[in-house]
Amino acid sequence: MTIALGVVVIAIVLLSIDRIPIEVSSLAIVVLLVLSGLVTPQEALSGFSSETAIFIFTLLALTQGLSATGVMQLVGRRLLFFARFSPQAFLVMLLVAVCAFSSVASNTAVTAAFLPVATAASAQARVASRRLLMPLAFSSMLGGTIFLFGTSTNLVVSAAMEQWGLERIGFAELAPVGLPLAAAGLIATLLLVRWLLPARHEETDAGPLPQREYVTEAVLTPGSRLAGRALRYVTEGLGLPVRGIVRDGVMLPPDPLEVLRGQEHLIISGSMDDILRVKDLRSIGLRADLRIPEGQRQAHTLVEVSVPPTSALAGRSLRDIRFADRYGLVALAIHRHPTLQSVHHELNLVGSLASGDALKNISLSVGDMLLLGGPERRVRELARDEELTVLGSVEYQRPRYRRAVLAVLIFATTVVVAGLRITSPAIAGLAGMLVMVATGCVDSRTAFRVDWRVIIMIGALLTLGSAVEKSGAGEFLARAVIPLVGVVGPRGVLCVLMFATVLLSVPMSNQAAALIMLPVAIHAAMDMGLDPRPFALGTCLAASCSFLTPLEPSAALVYGPGRYRFLDFLRVGTPLTVLMLVLLTFAVPLVWPFTSGPCPPGVPVSQGGC
Repeated sequence: MTIALGVVVIAIVLLSIDRIPIEVSSLAIVVLLVLSGLVTPQEALSGFSSETAIFIFTLLALTQGLSATGVMQLVGRRLLFFARFSPQAFLVMLLVAVCAFSSVASNTAVTAAFLPVATAASAQARVASRRLLMPLAFSSMLGGTIFLFGTSTNLVVSAAMEQWGLERIGFAELAPVGLPLAAAGLIATLLLVRWLLPARHEETDAGPLPQREYVTEAVLTPGSRLAGRALRYVTEGLGLPVRGIVRDGVMLPPDPLEVLRGQEHLIISGSMDDILRVKDLRSIGLRADLRIPEGQRQAHTLVEVSVPPTSALAGRSLRDIRFADRYGLVALAIHRHPTLQSVHHELNLVGSLASGDALKNISLSVGDMLLLGGPERRVRELARDEELTVLGSVEYQRPRYRRAVLAVLIFATTVVVAGLRITSPAIAGLAGMLVMVATGCVDSRTAFRVDWRVIIMIGALLTLGSAVEKSGAGEFLARAVIPLVGVVGPRGVLCVLMFATVLLSVPMSNQAAALIMLPVAIHAAMDMGLDPRPFALGTCLAASCSFLTPLEPSAALVYGPGRYRFLDFLRVGTPLTVLMLVLLTFAVPLVWPFTSGPCPPGVPVSQGGC
């Protein structure tokens, strides 16, 4: 027992040290368990081959399929419609959508998918990014409390409960508490962000982090559904920053009510993400891109280059040097330093395009940056050219929108089959992943691009949980909590256990905190002669309700783009976490009553009040 508790302490310390990679800490825990004699080598490796670890891997891979087909991006863009009514309407609908996706998919993956959409939409929806991104992360975390598959914490706790002889968590078993908890959390987050998050003047004015502004030409594709519609369907509906319409050699201002004609030319000036978003669309495309056959365009590599001071290309246009023939690449967009454009009006990119010049007719200047596309072989050859400096490749994969509906159907079918346990969840997940790859929703390389560190950590912690139970350390810790019963009652003990889980989730992962506290919670319930289920599920839900720091992966994703400080999360997250614990303390016993019952299978009657 002493050795087991020592390993738990070492595990907490290792998982709390940022300098040690989480996968290294996890494997070190497994080795310590074997060397200390707490588990056999076979038992130590059983966590990695468990049904839970395999199913979590397949869920992460299936989420990659949703991202590759642009499902979340499509939803995010449709939400811009609500910005016409008010910024608050857009914010509320965005958070509801993120929460809904996170209830069945990895909350970290959902946050990552919605982050670029939310950042780009914040200016159009007139919502400061710092008041948008923190609620975005919190809503994804709250979504994980609704259904079983919402977060890997639910799955590992469910598997551990089965090892204790308790029934697994049902697919929608958490919903009676999770749904009202998520709703209350979203409302509280919006109010707390408004009241407690300081609006720093320089950040409010600056908006998102500054990015290089590229200028390009876009054209409505033949048969485009945008022809005959107002420009606002492009600027507001698709979120593209249109600077003007070139019609009959004359540039028209970007009037939102201007009706677009077939194959209309638009001047777009925006960030790299804005330019890449045009490549994603079917009704509008980059003028240079449309000259390339569709099949070849899909296989093109994107690269960013600059014109150095010694380049012979300065002062000459792309047409003059026959750029496409010389390099085998096409120039999709160009960036020029804003100071250069403001001082020398003849160098203004938008002005040059407005006067009728095509992108290829604009003379290059020293320091210009070009976004180029072409075969990977020609991009490699470009690195040896002295006239252009390669800044780096641009990671881009066009979403497979035509398979979006199919991806949703595959994901939903997998979740239903696994939830109803028609077959093993691991087998259902593997089958769904294989169907995703076979139908072209996602390629195998992308599907396997999951965070393997999470899988390794879960396998190690499942082994640690079984070792703690085998040694009796969980029962020992539970008995230390029992004296509280006479003071605060069973509900108070539940609150203390959940509070301890939240505190542990600060230095370590949610899954680790839940698995360490689960044996303590179950033993405490049995020693009080009560049903262990409410205590186990309360611990599970509490692990997903720690909003104190930006260390949780979803919060870490928005920390930089939102320009937050560590104190910002303490200001907003502390009262939100307290509110969630209070709600759980009262809601959990209502759904899962503190009734006494028979001992779980395999638990001796002599233990506690069973």
